[in-house]
Amino acid sequence: MRATHSKKVGTGSNKRSEKLNVHIRNSGKTNLQLIRSIGNMIGYKKSLSEWQCLSEVKMGRGSPIPPMPRQKIVEQYQKGVSQRKIAKSLKLSSSTVHNIIQRFRESGTISVRKGKGWKIRLDARDLRALRWHCITYRNATVMEITTWAQEYFQKTLSVNTIHRAIRRCRLKPYLSKKKPYLNLILKHRCFLWAKAHLKWTVAKWKTVLWSDKSKFEVLFGKLGRHVIRTKEDKDNPSCYQHSVQKPASLMVWGCMSACGMGSLHIWIGTINAERYMQVLEQHMLPSRCRLFQGRPCIFQHDNARPHTASITTSWLRRRRIRVLKWPACSPDLSPIENIWRIIKRNMRLRRPKTAEQLEACIRQEWDNIPIPKLEQLVSSVPRHLQTIIKRRVDATQW
Repeated sequence: MRATHSKKVGTGSNKRSEKLNVHIRNSGKTNLQLIRSIGNMIGYKKSLSEWQCLSEVKMGRGSPIPPMPRQKIVEQYQKGVSQRKIAKSLKLSSSTVHNIIQRFRESGTISVRKGKGWKIRLDARDLRALRWHCITYRNATVMEITTWAQEYFQKTLSVNTIHRAIRRCRLKPYLSKKKPYLNLILKHRCFLWAKAHLKWTVAKWKTVLWSDKSKFEVLFGKLGRHVIRTKEDKDNPSCYQHSVQKPASLMVWGCMSACGMGSLHIWIGTINAERYMQVLEQHMLPSRCRLFQGRPCIFQHDNARPHTASITTSWLRRRRIRVLKWPACSPDLSPIENIWRIIKRNMRLRRPKTAEQLEACIRQEWDNIPIPKLEQLVSSVPRHLQTIIKRRVDATQW
């Protein structure tokens, strides 16, 4: 008898499920109408608001109970209905009904308690130790920091966990700036030079004719070292950074002052003292006369070998050109370095393809530098000197 009864029940349930599937396939109604029609077929009566609530909330594993069933649980509990009957009438587990009632007893609300989320592996004390280690060893990689953290904290930590912990310490991996190396002797000489010129006013710095040379290359391939991609796109050709072994390049010499931009010269071949004197004769002297118009000025150049050669210094002395003594390996003190940086940044946007296009773009960008920008750069030299003295000749931010 039991087997016959179970077979009939199974046959009826199968027919009902088949009828339900046919009704779902053939129905072209909205989700709310579909849910209500299914409920009518299985003999389940609910109000419109309850069907609206069930249609909006996805009841998955671990999902919270909607507010309306929670309200019904509390109402029946206040009427004296037992938890088992409440769970049976609403087709919920007894533990769920118990937790909702317990929540209502403790806080007087039926709102869903906020989840605790992932358990934090490193507490505040561990984060302080991690921050100290990262600041002490700034050049360490995230993998090396992870290895140290596993040994120090005696915990199983992944690279992603350490990366998130570093961000919680208000730190973030960046590309380090490139600065010239200075030994103790060069640092002491630069400190003495900054101390000797600290009393110079901005008006005196505006009488300096700044000069320097820089190298420009034709850019190929993608811009920058970083690319936005997924983990699987690492071998996608659009995510590569193509490089050329010997790209076309130009060596450019130029001079400037707070009054305006001087002449620009494109070097061809090697640079020696004789050719450097020709550049000074053809470009520096006309720029000096045009910018200062006979007023006294000071010429500045770095300590490269063609600049400090005996024939070059004797030529400057015969011309009665006053030269500003310059500390070695100090490109961050010259305002013209910022001019080169501005031009190179604009070159990345224009992206010339040949050496001729590169030269034309350099000359155009050189002429487009406004005079207020030059005055701003020259006026910042005293702040550079103060930073050098404050940092004891360590690398500055310029």
